[in-house]
Amino acid sequence: MAGKMTAAQGTGILLVTANVGSLFEDPENLQKIWLREFYQTVQSHKPHFLAVHCQEVGGKNYEASMSHVDSFVKELLSSDAMREYSRARVYLDENYKSQEHFTALGSFYFIHESLKNIHQFDFKAKKFKKVVGKETYSETLESTPSLEKEKFPQDYFPECKWSRKGFIRTRWALADCAFDLVNIHLFHDASNLVAWEKSPSVYSGTRQKALGYALDRITDQRHEKLPYFVFGDFNFRLDSKQVIESLCSTAAMQTVRAADTNEVDKLIFRESDNDRKVVLQLEKKLFNYVYQDVFRENNGTSLLQYDKELSVFKDRLHELEISFPPSYPYSEDSSQGKQYMNTRCPAWCDRILLSPSARDWAVVCFSSPSSAG
Repeated sequence: MAGKMTAAQGTGILLVTANVGSLFEDPENLQKIWLREFYQTVQSHKPHFLAVHCQEVGGKNYEASMSHVDSFVKELLSSDAMREYSRARVYLDENYKSQEHFTALGSFYFIHESLKNIHQFDFKAKKFKKVVGKETYSETLESTPSLEKEKFPQDYFPECKWSRKGFIRTRWALADCAFDLVNIHLFHDASNLVAWEKSPSVYSGTRQKALGYALDRITDQRHEKLPYFVFGDFNFRLDSKQVIESLCSTAAMQTVRAADTNEVDKLIFRESDNDRKVVLQLEKKLFNYVYQDVFRENNGTSLLQYDKELSVFKDRLHELEISFPPSYPYSEDSSQGKQYMNTRCPAWCDRILLSPSARDWAVVCFSSPSSAG
């Protein structure tokens, strides 16, 4: 997902967020395709300042795939498509051996050679410093002064022993406009069956708690309050109970229980006619809905009414109009790139959000804001 803004004085800013976990498990295929599309986006928009927030750097099986991260970074920094970006800052949280701190977040910032006046904030010295050259930081992010990194408290999501969820904050000054950029990864839905149990789901509450924590931290009294942009993998989901009741409104539900525990193992929704065709099978990690086109038609607009998690923060976060289909979970088979996997209900997990002051600041400093996915 990308959001583009063009400054009135001619400075273009491009914000990009991407969960890149699968790229490191298939570097010869998926990573090359992703990089090609990324370069085309950069060439199309030609931003002066480019911020790329990545989640799950190193892949889901990071112990085996983290070795591919270095080549990915070298490719980005040295590629022909990025040759006009003479300065860069790369922050990689890849120290997976430090489980109490590891978030697998990666924040990439590229500055075009034509942009002369840009500074980055030093949170320890509490002052802005001019950005010169290209620098990459990894493993020691906790002591890196040009960012703030936090992992969410473990008790926020106790069923996931080694959660990698957290956020990284950087602060920038472009001419007379200073702002924060926050890379964030919130908790996922561990089970479709649990998500279905009530509205809103228990997972929605966990994400709400974590996002509130992050917003409180970036607006506390330690530093001057500035406009902020929060973009990353929020893992926001459609209200499972309500969307399933809508998609299967004329279907009968069958409950299948595990023989040994008597716990619900599967839900099967069958049409009342049409030879009792199965329209949805729901399991812990299965969401097999037969009419998948509903998530793509008209960019899935009919389902936005079930996208409710951001409404809790309506006074603290704003979003441009969504004009793209659900961003998750697309197939990881490159030959089926427009299909969704049958693992989760498609949803708009990847977002670019801005604070009220950032919205007002963008109106003053920028013209023609737009969002695309």
